[in-house]
Amino acid sequence: MDTLALAELHCLALQAEDKTVAGRMLIELHRAVPDWHIIEREGLCYLQRVFAFGSFAEALTFTDRVGALAQVEGHHPSILTESGRVCVSWWTHPLKGLHSNDFIMAAKTDRLHQHATAPIH
Repeated sequence: MDTLALAELHCLALQAEDKTVAGRMLIELHRAVPDWHIIEREGLCYLQRVFAFGSFAEALTFTDRVGALAQVEGHHPSILTESGRVCVSWWTHPLKGLHSNDFIMAAKTDRLHQHATAPIH
């Protein structure tokens, strides 16, 4: 799957039997969002990417757009907004790790960054 295809998907509601992605599925999903780093810290695995901007105002606008997207999809990240940069981290809180929803949201976040005026889907 490529980034564009992944960005067209929508987050699915978690089911009781859902588990974190691993193995071949983890590798394939990560290939679709290669600019994101898989980070493991204190037993929690998440996707993280830092986006650079020319000003705090641009970074804040991007942060607001990511927040609006998260509301639409019902899946929420950790966002750190600083002067000229935004660090976004996606993971599935109930699973304490990565689910396909996180990769979908990473792809959608990439699309927001690439197309600052693109509508939120």
